[in-house]
Amino acid sequence: MDFPIPFAKMSGTGNDFIIIDNRDQIVADDEMVDLAVQACRRGQSVGADGLLLIEEDEELDFAWRFFNSDGSEAEMCGNAARCVARLAYLDGIAGSEPVFRTIAGPIRASVDGSTIRVQLTKPHGLVPDFTFKLDDGRVLKAGFVDTGVPHTVLVLEDNSLETAAVEDLGREIRFHRRFAPAGTNVNFVQIMDTGNIHVRTYERGVEAETLACGTGIVASAIITYAKGLTSPHVLARTRGGDILGVYLDGADPGSMDVSLEGEASLVYRAELTQETIRGG
Repeated sequence: MDFPIPFAKMSGTGNDFIIIDNRDQIVADDEMVDLAVQACRRGQSVGADGLLLIEEDEELDFAWRFFNSDGSEAEMCGNAARCVARLAYLDGIAGSEPVFRTIAGPIRASVDGSTIRVQLTKPHGLVPDFTFKLDDGRVLKAGFVDTGVPHTVLVLEDNSLETAAVEDLGREIRFHRRFAPAGTNVNFVQIMDTGNIHVRTYERGVEAETLACGTGIVASAIITYAKGLTSPHVLARTRGGDILGVYLDGADPGSMDVSLEGEASLVYRAELTQETIRGG
């Protein structure tokens, strides 16, 4: 890596990201994991939920490499997708309706000021209801769907979202043998009415609860719709208090077209230095 490295810090409803225009290969493939781990450290470096690198693509507007803060490469991230779509538009990398490549597949977006709508890849692996046992003998009822990354959804029937053990229970489910070897993100959902849900998410790779998870909110909307509890268009309140819109289109909840809409903010632009990455 040749320092300094220009970057943008962006936030998508509480999920924050370091984004680098890497079309000139400022960061080599074998340097990306270390850069993600070092730069995403909170209190010691920039701090973020993930690192995103924009790269050239022969067919689409661009491609990305996306790494969680622990260095693991993620297939998809709904909030990051909204952030990169806006930055690509602002920087002239793509127009207002970019199409870009992820591991999960091509993603289409629409940029309208700071409001970004992304059409995600089709969900798969839908299981609206199943039960599994924890190591302490407790039996949990949940749903599962892959919305670009795997998500387990627990619908809370006693309105206990605020007191839910998202960190502890989320971590236990994330590493449960039922979801091995890939693991799972874990969403805790409270249904307010057929058009409104509240969601808290334990994110795989970040290994903690985050203020928002776009693919998790989409997964929560799909599961609650498949169970007949919500409508095809829902507004989801995140842990950070922001609202994301989810649009489901199609007869089969397991293979419908899904879109996610919400704000994406450019927080600041700066440069990474050797000291930023290595701590001096």
